[in-house]
Amino acid sequence: MALIDYLVQGGQMLLVLMLAPLLTGWVRWVKARLLRRRGPSPLQPYRDLVKLSRKEVVLADSASWLFRVAPYLIFAALWVAASLVPTFAGGLPFSWTADLIAIVALLGTARFFLALAGLDVGTSFGGIGSSREMMIASLAEPAMLMMVFTLSLLAGTTELSAVARFMLTADVGLRVSLALALLALVIVAIAENARIPVDNPATHLELTMVHEAMVLEYSGRHLALIELSSSLKLVLYLSLVACIFAPWGMASAGAGSAAYGYAAVIYVAKLALGGVLLALFESSIAKMRVFRVDQFLGAALMLGLLGALLLFVSRSL
Repeated sequence: MALIDYLVQGGQMLLVLMLAPLLTGWVRWVKARLLRRRGPSPLQPYRDLVKLSRKEVVLADSASWLFRVAPYLIFAALWVAASLVPTFAGGLPFSWTADLIAIVALLGTARFFLALAGLDVGTSFGGIGSSREMMIASLAEPAMLMMVFTLSLLAGTTELSAVARFMLTADVGLRVSLALALLALVIVAIAENARIPVDNPATHLELTMVHEAMVLEYSGRHLALIELSSSLKLVLYLSLVACIFAPWGMASAGAGSAAYGYAAVIYVAKLALGGVLLALFESSIAKMRVFRVDQFLGAALMLGLLGALLLFVSRSL
């Protein structure tokens, strides 16, 4: 492959890292506007990360080495997962590693270390948050795998570049199974990113918080890495939706610098639109009780299962 393809692969990794705080700030700004408030600047997350990185790290006496290492492991796993998703170009040198099963495994690895870090210090808040996170994961991961199973049956592969190419062909058509898989992915994305109605990222109430409870003991650069990892996860899921269900505008390998630039602009526009839709959804719905989260995610699991069953039935006719 040409040198430019390797440069584009590295630029794709840097792009998701640089856009992650901007996407979080964009969602907050749009939500504030919808609520008729001025709201912070979309660039505020960048300032927060710089401020946190300059602060001293304060560790609890009961914190072990795992508590100090976990932020780096979580950040590495989520950055690699977000970088594997084809954002504005497909068929790049490392596109063979962009497998949906590998991405689910990396997400599970980050979740595992985050839950361990919440339990490590021994506070009640950390334990509550970790237990709730594992409860959510016990339903979110099967729903995600059922969505992957549906796509793999349809496209014949779990490689995202090949799935994106297949979705652009005329063989796809209008399929109910794809609509159900999209709904399942959206529900899982909302739960995994601790968004309303599953969790409220803007609150610190111990009776409602999930993600914030696990990271209450973090400070300084450790907290900065955790916040950046959360933003990367949001970019990851929006990129998955764009790559699988809206792959229009993606450039292919060797398309040239002009095509890559145009595709990057289209990708940023997709992220902006996804942020607006997320802000609209969160502004129009209330947070549900924790005991109803299993019903919310159970619906995603059933949608994924129904999509696979409909695909089997339609092929057997």
